[in-house]
Amino acid sequence: MGPGAVFLALIVLGAIGYYLGRNKAKAWANASDAHSVTGYHGMHTALWAILPGLILALIWGIAAPRAIDSIVMSNIPAAEAPATPQDAGVMLAEIKNIASGAFEQRDDFMGEAANSLNAMTQISNWLDFALVVALGALGILYSLSRLAPVFRARHSVERFVMVALMLCATIAILTTLGIVLSLLFESLRFFSRVPMGEFLFGLQWSPQTAIRADQVGASGSFGAVPLFAGTLLISAIALLVAVPLGLMAAIYLSDYASLRIRAVVKPLLEILAGIPTVVYGFFAILTVAPVVRDLGTSLGLSVSANSALAAGLVMGIMIVPFVSSLSDDVINAVPQSLRDGSAAMGATRSETIRQVVLPAALPGIVGAVLLAASRAIGETMIVVMAAGLAANLTANPFAAVTTVTVQIATLLVGDQEFDSPKTLSVFALGLVLFIVTLSLNVIALRIVQKYREKYD
Repeated sequence: MGPGAVFLALIVLGAIGYYLGRNKAKAWANASDAHSVTGYHGMHTALWAILPGLILALIWGIAAPRAIDSIVMSNIPAAEAPATPQDAGVMLAEIKNIASGAFEQRDDFMGEAANSLNAMTQISNWLDFALVVALGALGILYSLSRLAPVFRARHSVERFVMVALMLCATIAILTTLGIVLSLLFESLRFFSRVPMGEFLFGLQWSPQTAIRADQVGASGSFGAVPLFAGTLLISAIALLVAVPLGLMAAIYLSDYASLRIRAVVKPLLEILAGIPTVVYGFFAILTVAPVVRDLGTSLGLSVSANSALAAGLVMGIMIVPFVSSLSDDVINAVPQSLRDGSAAMGATRSETIRQVVLPAALPGIVGAVLLAASRAIGETMIVVMAAGLAANLTANPFAAVTTVTVQIATLLVGDQEFDSPKTLSVFALGLVLFIVTLSLNVIALRIVQKYREKYD
């Protein structure tokens, strides 16, 4: 008995409540004073069957495990009691692993604690299930007692939907606010140890810091300019690939391709957006990087095994659907009257596209490019596998570089202590990346909004 059983019980209670409420309302379905149709009465009863139990289950799921953990730890013998909260956490984790079967069963106090944990968890689950079913049954009875021809069931249901929508919007806003505040607070901790000017304008990135007083060679350098430069270099290469290919594909699909070809080519093109980025990374390191290296060597150039060019080329292919799909939509949104007027003036199809359609669709195309740029800036796996981890300050596309997202992923690998400049630096990098991508998305949405207001 667990959360799955509780969820199934709520579904069954909701179905029973809907059936009973709807059947009761059928008795006055054709009455002159009936306010709501039978379906609304059924939904009202179903809501009363589900909501009380759902609220209880959520509260129980949060409070019960903590209470059980506290009881288990309070029963640990005094001689074996952990000395610090950290030791208590480690001991509790081991007890839970023993209880779940991940660790071998023991005959000491740890085994007894694991058995006690399992017993109390089982009792808690059964009690939770019984209370949820009881509350659901009481909710059904209460709702059925209120149903009458003049009862405004539709208003009650619509009020619930409105509250649910407002709650979802509030959760989204609070989540965004929590992300921003978490980045901001941890970034302020980092900037209290490393000057902001050194971080934003420093030319050397070496975040390794000493963990002992006698350790040398790890003083730490947190100049993020090489990371910003690498991010811009790879993103620029990706956009140089994606924008021409995506825009030309959009023009072909919107103005030259037949309906049959469009119905096949556009979905195939958009499949590129669904390929996992790690697959693009494999393609970059196994296929594109060797080709780039061999080509550079044949031209007498020094090309690194991991290069910004290889990563940028593959990333450009990845973001082609962002440019092509959005550009195709905005090009198709250009009124046909503009095309007809251009044709009436004697312009060819290519002249119409260059001089009428593209200028009219330019705001939407710019928005598509900015959205693709924000996607490229936030990419990680392709850069990790194809561009390397070296924080080099260079504009050479054949050299190995790294990006902001790669360093964030690298510095957080393994067990980390969130009390050193090395680890806190990822929050400062994340804050900068968040501001940049947010700005690009806002600009793109504003441009697209202006375009739609003009032609809708």
